[in-house]
Amino acid sequence: MGMIAYAVPAAAFIGVLLFFMGLSGFFAPSASSVEERMRAYAGPQETQKKKEKKKKAQRRELDPFATLSSDVEDKRFEARVQRSLARADLKLRVSEYYYIRIGLAFGLFLVVGIFRGFLPMGLVAGVIGYFLPRLWVGRRTGARLSAFNKQLPDTISLLSNSLLAGSSFLQSGELVSRESQPPISIEFGRVVREVNLGLGMEEALANMVRRIRSDDLDLMVTAINIQQQVGGNLAEILDTIAFTIRERVKIKGDINTLTAQGRYSGYLVAFLPVAIMLALQMINPDFMSPLFNETIGRILLGVGGVMMAVGFFMIRKITDIEV
Repeated sequence: MGMIAYAVPAAAFIGVLLFFMGLSGFFAPSASSVEERMRAYAGPQETQKKKEKKKKAQRRELDPFATLSSDVEDKRFEARVQRSLARADLKLRVSEYYYIRIGLAFGLFLVVGIFRGFLPMGLVAGVIGYFLPRLWVGRRTGARLSAFNKQLPDTISLLSNSLLAGSSFLQSGELVSRESQPPISIEFGRVVREVNLGLGMEEALANMVRRIRSDDLDLMVTAINIQQQVGGNLAEILDTIAFTIRERVKIKGDINTLTAQGRYSGYLVAFLPVAIMLALQMINPDFMSPLFNETIGRILLGVGGVMMAVGFFMIRKITDIEV
């Protein structure tokens, strides 16, 4: 009992510390994009390596978790996670992102499992807390992609009009970064900075496609790259692409309207039985106790949960129509 009395506060301290270390990276002012690009293009010079080693040594003295930070960032999945954070426009290192996930998992486990005395539910809460930031990053990425796609047709028209006025494509990109709203202004601003730092236009646009992963943007960039290789009227090409994207958006809106009933039926199939079960548990716990305490009840719960999940994903698959 004495060990538990010390272990719980220690675990709480570690969880809170990790959580706030991750948040500090989110709210702290990050290095400018120009400095980041300069470091990326500096190349594997010996002086650069020495500077990096010195910085790591200093950070290890200041940060007791610097070893964990370096280990996490050196793994293969680091680039994939960093791309996910970049798509969500989050100024976080991979280690800071995992500090938040681990700290939140610790915190929910302690609150639900230790302090409230429900250890199994505490484990479930800890798992949920670990994956909550990932879900939030996914939703933020989806919202940013949706906003980007909505802005793209007007942006393409702006590029076309600027080209017709005699501006170069780079000057047109600068105009978009100044006159448009985020997130599209941010992305075109990055393209302009990359080109000004010496990167080719084709590669800078490819980087934007990797960050955004939009089919409409990929179509625009492909057309621009082909025009730069074989020639042609880029303004006219962009006008055609803008018209195509607007028609695609219109068709998607019509499909979403027609499939709305099916999508909400899927949510009803998945969540209505859970809501009824929770309501009955609150109204009459004795009536629901065999479902949780007896073997046959647990089997029925598992089978019902699997069937609801299968039904939900089948309905989602049917209503998810690609355009």
